[in-house]
Amino acid sequence: MSYITETLANLWDQTAFMSMTPGNVIMIVVALIFLYLAIAKGFEPLLLTPIAFGMLLVNIYPDIMAEGGLLHYFYKLDEWSILPSLIFMGVGAMTDFGPLIANPASFLLGAAAQFGIFAAYFFAIALGFNDKGAAAVSIIGGADGPTSIFLAGKLGQTSLLGPIAVAAYSYMSLVPIIQPPIMKFFTTDKEKRIKMGQLRPVSKLERILFPIIVTIIVCLILPTTAPLVGMLMLGNLFKECGVVRQLTDTASNALMYIVVIFLGTSVGATTSAEAFLNATTLKIVLLGLVAFMFGTWAGVMFGKLMCAVTKGKVNPLIGSAGVSAVPMAARVSQKVGAEYDPTNFLLMHAMGPNVAGVVGTAVAAGTFMAIFGI
Repeated sequence: MSYITETLANLWDQTAFMSMTPGNVIMIVVALIFLYLAIAKGFEPLLLTPIAFGMLLVNIYPDIMAEGGLLHYFYKLDEWSILPSLIFMGVGAMTDFGPLIANPASFLLGAAAQFGIFAAYFFAIALGFNDKGAAAVSIIGGADGPTSIFLAGKLGQTSLLGPIAVAAYSYMSLVPIIQPPIMKFFTTDKEKRIKMGQLRPVSKLERILFPIIVTIIVCLILPTTAPLVGMLMLGNLFKECGVVRQLTDTASNALMYIVVIFLGTSVGATTSAEAFLNATTLKIVLLGLVAFMFGTWAGVMFGKLMCAVTKGKVNPLIGSAGVSAVPMAARVSQKVGAEYDPTNFLLMHAMGPNVAGVVGTAVAAGTFMAIFGI
């Protein structure tokens, strides 16, 4: 009888119940909420589902992120900037840069939306982060998870990488909730109903030359952006050159989704209760929200300026797409515009600033690295 009792006691000691803390329970509930938002509400399920599941796993079995654990090795690929760069290749292979080429002024809207990054940088300094920590946190304002991971790793802020990545990807997923109130508040009904003219056709030669020229210019000025901008443009060159269809298909489908699984689950697994439930993490989440809201606001306000300069030819709603959450932010511009005029089609116009925002956020990251001599 004592043998049976001892065996049962040993089995009980090996269960997760024995090591679970109230913090773990809180994070498990958060993970379940994220899974609900992803599955039932459709909030970017490709991102939120693996993140939420990684969060669930690590708070049940913390050793999965310890050295020797499965997700520890996934996470190393984040730290080494491999997965973020591969994500950029996939994004490039999936994205049509035509709207940006057809309307180069979209670069200005993409640049304006980066205001949130630099505003958050100074807020982070005020809240006690050091220079590099503030830079790593502020990049969340670009609503770009891969760039956030990339910069945190390059600046040596690995202790902040988990909360930064989770905040960045969470805000990317919550674009449809966060952006519309800001867009609606700062634009008039008349501005929301502006119909923009047809974009000019873009030749195949332009499409091929664009990624090559952007790579040369950006990487000459900011060489540290080469892993991100280079992979983004390489993926797009695969798409546009027309002679490497197999590479395009692989980069935009199989490889992209494999990387998303690795990246999402490893990012979610950084949210153990011990690492996540603290004042620093709360500051990061708050600063990320502030940065994202400021970026959206700046894009919309610059859109209003362009609307005034062009005498009503630019709908300010497309300015919010200047954050680099591709293509979610562009879809939100389309959705909000359609609420006021169902016949208004802003999606392709919004894709210009959206793609520009991807480049802009990478440039902002490269600027911080150049400032700190990385």
